[in-house]
Amino acid sequence: MCSVIQIDDTLISQDLLDQKFVCDLSACKGACCVEGEGGAPLEEAELSILDDDFQHIKAFLRPKAVEHIEKVGKYELDSDGDYVTPLMPTKECAYVVYDQDKTLKCGIEQAHKAGVTDFLKPISCHLYPVRLKQYEKFMAVNFHEWKICKAAFVCGEKLAVPVYQFLKSALVRKFGSEWFEALDAVYRNLKNK
Repeated sequence: MCSVIQIDDTLISQDLLDQKFVCDLSACKGACCVEGEGGAPLEEAELSILDDDFQHIKAFLRPKAVEHIEKVGKYELDSDGDYVTPLMPTKECAYVVYDQDKTLKCGIEQAHKAGVTDFLKPISCHLYPVRLKQYEKFMAVNFHEWKICKAAFVCGEKLAVPVYQFLKSALVRKFGSEWFEALDAVYRNLKNK
């Protein structure tokens, strides 16, 4: 049974400390950008960023994707009423690009690396395999296990990297460095018991 850790108004699954995880793009080829039932979840603040920066981002996208986004929108509502990135008819996220090895990468992130946008990529993508769920009085910070990430579990075990450490930059981006340091202190305390 998984324990829960509370930091401020977040309830964090102990799986973030116990599970080992390091993405292995050479093995999965970015399957998380194609698999699943919908696009990447977007936060409210990310919608205006996509609206404002799309003219810069689109230069890094596939022409068919730009055409599709301009037709359906930069984001859409899913069946739960949440905003997500649009999917191509072939089911991959409209913002993905393929490299020479047919590995999927984020076109938004490519635009960020080129310095044309401050937006790294949707926080939901940056945080994966962590999923957030906002409730009235707290936010749940949960670990999501998905079979397409099998190689990431193997790599994480081999390198002995807990999920939360692998996601340090994403967790700091979302919650701040003090929050991350508090979670790290919990990990060190549990490890020393």
